[in-house]
Amino acid sequence: MSVLSSRPVLRWVVPVAAAATVIGGGAAIGTFAAEAEPSLPPRTAAQLLVDLQTSQLEGLSGTVVQRADLGLPPIASLAAGANEIAALATGTHTVRVWYSGPERQRVALLDTLGERDIIHNGRDVWTWDSRANAATHRTLGEDAAGKPGEAHEGAPELPSTPQEAADMALAAIDPTTAVSVGRAATVAGRDAYELVLEPRDKASLVHQLRIAIDAREHVPLRFEVFATGSDQPAFEVAFTQVDFRRPDADQFTFNPPPGATVKEETADRPDVAPRKPEAEQHPQVRTVGKGWTTVVEARVDGAGAPGAAGAKGPAGDELAGVLGSLPAVSGDWGSGRLFTTKLVTVLLTDDGRVLAGAVTPERLYEVARG
Repeated sequence: MSVLSSRPVLRWVVPVAAAATVIGGGAAIGTFAAEAEPSLPPRTAAQLLVDLQTSQLEGLSGTVVQRADLGLPPIASLAAGANEIAALATGTHTVRVWYSGPERQRVALLDTLGERDIIHNGRDVWTWDSRANAATHRTLGEDAAGKPGEAHEGAPELPSTPQEAADMALAAIDPTTAVSVGRAATVAGRDAYELVLEPRDKASLVHQLRIAIDAREHVPLRFEVFATGSDQPAFEVAFTQVDFRRPDADQFTFNPPPGATVKEETADRPDVAPRKPEAEQHPQVRTVGKGWTTVVEARVDGAGAPGAAGAKGPAGDELAGVLGSLPAVSGDWGSGRLFTTKLVTVLLTDDGRVLAGAVTPERLYEVARG
């Protein structure tokens, strides 16, 4: 469990920002500019972890930018439905955030054609799409009004703020991870310490995770993932502007504009069936290993090109062609096709399995063999 798991600070941003970033994209602003290294009193890694755990944040507003360069091969964008994934894995996305305690938060996802907002104010949760001129309003129950995470139940849990990314990284600290203090940095005009996490297992494609922590407020300002053999981050999410004063209350008030379509939802959601245990949800999916070298293995219907199983018509033919253009691989585990990026490797076997992880191909072959 992460040392931050009991702290809700900024975690409200993650599910909503992750989901909307995948859908909406953002305006590219280039890589984050390097700034001079500040002079800070020395602190150990243990002290920085305590800082993260004990920090108190009453308010915050700022701009968060996510940038990804995972090194997807050109064929990735040819697969049906893959354009949005490819954009997320190669582009730059911008989010504005406001935080005023557990009862009031707002996220605005910006792109070139409009804006998408999620506003949580007490028992009210609004979502707004300016392009569609449409809003959705949901009234939370009394027990959920101060628990923003419950307002976004079911959304993808991808890191979209430095805080959430830090939570995920710190949860991995164990004998498999070397933890150290890096160089001091300046992020969004603020002095910051840098915590460095490095997998000990060389089968991982992750070389380092670097978390820049505000020297005064002890809040993560930047999170970077470096792939093995690269001196530029394959993924980073960082504040480019931040203000730790409590935002004005009117930032969390939303009134639909004239002509907008408004949909009302209830907090109970009786139409949603109870969640089944994980094993019942995905009986053909399993994980092998743990920590940095975890591999997910799934069996799909049909053999041959696994990703095209069940696909018919031009889209299926196109996807089969894309998969067929991947490098062919074989060994004592069988044969198949290999898809590689800087941080992720995927093996599609001819007997209908898909294996994936932030690991080397050899690690996937080992799992496929077993």
